[in-house]
Amino acid sequence: MIIDKDSAVTIRLTVVDGKGKVLENGKTPVAYLHGYDNLLPKIEEALQGQEIGFKANMSLTPEDAFGERDESLLRTISKKDFPPGVKVGASMQGYNDAGEETVYTVLKVKGDQVMLDGNHPLAGSSLKVSVHVLDIRAATPEEVAHGHVHGEHGHHH
Repeated sequence: MIIDKDSAVTIRLTVVDGKGKVLENGKTPVAYLHGYDNLLPKIEEALQGQEIGFKANMSLTPEDAFGERDESLLRTISKKDFPPGVKVGASMQGYNDAGEETVYTVLKVKGDQVMLDGNHPLAGSSLKVSVHVLDIRAATPEEVAHGHVHGEHGHHH
């Protein structure tokens, strides 16, 4: 069987950022539903049409990974607008200037101000990715309807 849309694919995935920090060590297999944007597009493109045993190493630019940093997504907001105990590193949902829901990370709490960042934590980072295909099967109708793989190495409801 080859990897195509609606394939349930089990892989080992290793991801290292541009500074050499291991983000995913590949020890635990990961299952995903191919063709549903469950992996970065360049990784899915590399896997399209491949078979069990396929291995690839690729370098992803920030544009092919999580995008470039967008300084317009930085915000400074009054601490009084936050629940008590706001801490650096916490994530919260809010809205950007276009009114779109965005996840913000607390960068700094200084006096009565809180600095937030709406960029993905890996925005601006290049990534080195290694992938090894372990298994391929046809997805169940339920998996296709949900947009993800169920069961071992997949999503559990």
